[in-house]
Amino acid sequence: MRILGLSAYYHDSAAAIVIDGKPIAAAQEERFTRKKHDASFPRHAVRYCMSAAGLSMDDLDAVVFYEKPFVKFERLLTTIVATAPRNMRQYLAAMPVWMREKLWLPASLRKELGYSGRLLFTSHHRSHAASAFFCSGFPEASVLTIDGVGEWETATRGYARNLDITLTHKISFPHSLGLLYSAFTGYLGFKVNSGEYKVMGLAPYGTPRYESLIRDHLIDVHTDGSFHVHQECFAYTYGLRMFNGKFERLFGRPAREPASALDQFHKDVAASIQKVTSDVMVLLAAATVRETGIPDLCMAGGVALNCVANANILREAGVRRLFVQPAAGDAGGALGAALDVFHSVERHPRSWKMEHAYFGPEFSDEEIGQVLEQYGVPFEKCDRQGLLDRTARAILDQDVVGWFQGRMEWGPRALGNRSILADARNPHNQRRVNEKIKFRESFRPFAPAVTEEHFSEWFAGPQDEYMLVTCSVRSDKRVLPSVTHVDGSARTQTVKSSVNPLFHGLLSEVGRQSGCPVVINTSFNVRGEPIVCTPVDALRCFFSTNIDSLAMGGYFVQKSRTSHVDASRFGDLKTSPD
Repeated sequence: MRILGLSAYYHDSAAAIVIDGKPIAAAQEERFTRKKHDASFPRHAVRYCMSAAGLSMDDLDAVVFYEKPFVKFERLLTTIVATAPRNMRQYLAAMPVWMREKLWLPASLRKELGYSGRLLFTSHHRSHAASAFFCSGFPEASVLTIDGVGEWETATRGYARNLDITLTHKISFPHSLGLLYSAFTGYLGFKVNSGEYKVMGLAPYGTPRYESLIRDHLIDVHTDGSFHVHQECFAYTYGLRMFNGKFERLFGRPAREPASALDQFHKDVAASIQKVTSDVMVLLAAATVRETGIPDLCMAGGVALNCVANANILREAGVRRLFVQPAAGDAGGALGAALDVFHSVERHPRSWKMEHAYFGPEFSDEEIGQVLEQYGVPFEKCDRQGLLDRTARAILDQDVVGWFQGRMEWGPRALGNRSILADARNPHNQRRVNEKIKFRESFRPFAPAVTEEHFSEWFAGPQDEYMLVTCSVRSDKRVLPSVTHVDGSARTQTVKSSVNPLFHGLLSEVGRQSGCPVVINTSFNVRGEPIVCTPVDALRCFFSTNIDSLAMGGYFVQKSRTSHVDASRFGDLKTSPD
């Protein structure tokens, strides 16, 4: 059975193609349009997925959309009526798009796709739940989904067994842990729906001195993790801003301007909302596994990308095994919707579990070589071992290396195929890569990539292949300053030779040459730009930054040998505020 799943029009549009219960291809629209978090119809992602699967629209058995637009419109109208007349700006911003596109979504989807076959809609949080459970490989599991808002729900919990997902509890809009966290994101001067991970990264620099203030005035939390968000200080139900003047007066300071300095107050606010969020997530997880009696937990929804809270869940919530969908946000709903139809609706048995997140486009050495020659970029052509040796030596000689290999990653994390790599032992590399290459805040931590067999020598805590759980850097291995956060933690990627043999081989070669099989692994992009997708994207980023070397396919390029290359031919980076 061939099913195309779609998420679109709200945040991180994406497409995924599933054949007989196995994902063949999946990608976010932003990677093709170069517009970060692109919410337009994912026509480029669909075109890629169909091509990768070798299918035409006539070959599909079904197309499924990840949520129910009419229910979402009901919530919007209900909220507008309840908050009138304060919501006029929100109404004027939302209604034209709904009247032009979203209300006619079935017809719009058919027109965009050129498709006349079976068209289905599942619910937003069910798509999240399916994206986690049906990828986990667990025969049964507790299920927890948390995000900003779907149709009405902002969090759900329940259980899943074999082909069935049962969501027994829900929390509904406007009470939302995701929107609460996003309000603080905006207050701290970061972009909402994009900069939440910056709040998480800033938090360890502060102390949660405002935790009681948040609990006393903004959110009531019950013992099972359910919560009530007081609306007096928030504007997301009626305005285009997340919070209002009462919020600012509560904390005694106006919102930070994005370009202004971060001081201890901002760090303490970040620590406070991170503490509250993490505590709520632990309570929700603990209540879920306690009520279901199933210690294995599956999680999805944008809040599930909070890797600090995920680590606390594993330590404190009675969870035995945790699986978080690598594309936990809205993009992952495209995959979840397709899998939900295949298993829950059509009742086909499960025979697959997610072992990697490499579902995006790939490019052959021949294609890469043609691009390099077309633009006159000098290169060294290497065999596999030559490439590993050359790249490892460059990293250890303190080059920052762009690493472009194989299929692009699915989800927000670069996992060793579209990555920027550097020596984790160099104490200057965190600031250097942040400021001179990524063009972002210097406090932002970097993730370490480490071979699976050497993880326990360098880190203590849970292993994770998708950078979704933090662990501790061992006290006797604090020679990794560029990936060790201020609190001694690290968001590691454990690399298996069976999953990504080339990247594992590179880490092993770095370890052989230096005794340390750990490198900085950050996404191949700059602030405000999506992760690179194509060889031209990689060259554009390479020539627009201070990246020293580029390993792309079997080709190695040194910046020092490219002074004659006209970098303007690659075009400008398409960045957005981040």
